[in-house]
Amino acid sequence: MKKELTWMDGIVLVIWALPLVYLLSVFPLLGPTLPLHFNIRGTPDRWGSRAEFVGVIAFLSGISLGAALLFRFLPRIDPKKQAKYSGVVFVRIGYALVLFMSVISATIIYAVTHGRYSFPDRFMYSVLGLFFAYLGNLMNNVKPNYFFGIRTPWALENEEVWRKTHQLAARLWLPGGLLLVVLSLILHGEVMHASFIAIVLVLGIVPVTYSYLYYRKLSR
Repeated sequence: MKKELTWMDGIVLVIWALPLVYLLSVFPLLGPTLPLHFNIRGTPDRWGSRAEFVGVIAFLSGISLGAALLFRFLPRIDPKKQAKYSGVVFVRIGYALVLFMSVISATIIYAVTHGRYSFPDRFMYSVLGLFFAYLGNLMNNVKPNYFFGIRTPWALENEEVWRKTHQLAARLWLPGGLLLVVLSLILHGEVMHASFIAIVLVLGIVPVTYSYLYYRKLSR
């Protein structure tokens, strides 16, 4: 993996900074008390100070940048030197996290400044669906490591189990994420929420179960 910064790094850094610029632009317009949480109908149900609001956005931005840097430099800090084989994949995951967290931060700032969460359910579920689909697209290229992937004991123990498990995960996560996007355009409210939980459980449980079963099969 190349260690110098690229033009893509610059674009991602701008994306990371956009919510902070947005926050600075609206900060003079904020009152001393702000809505910090919204119920399922989009109306505020918890209030807080400007300092608390700024702290939330700063925390999200810090987590975003910290995670991106961690993924970028994993090959350097991995004691077993296995992460270097997935260096490019880790960088792309970091990019996706920055974009995802920036969208979340900007959405929160907009809702707080307008006093109401007016985005439809389909917006957030679509964002999550695209995020899952993107991760699924990368699963096939993730080599055994201790930081990202379906890191079950059986997959970490056997490279063949790892490869098969992540092939299955890729076949599930990519269409599963796209299915979330489609459902978000059709379903709403509690039905969509239940569908989201069901799909996420399938995406998580099936690869883990397969990892164990395939390891047992090879052990025989």
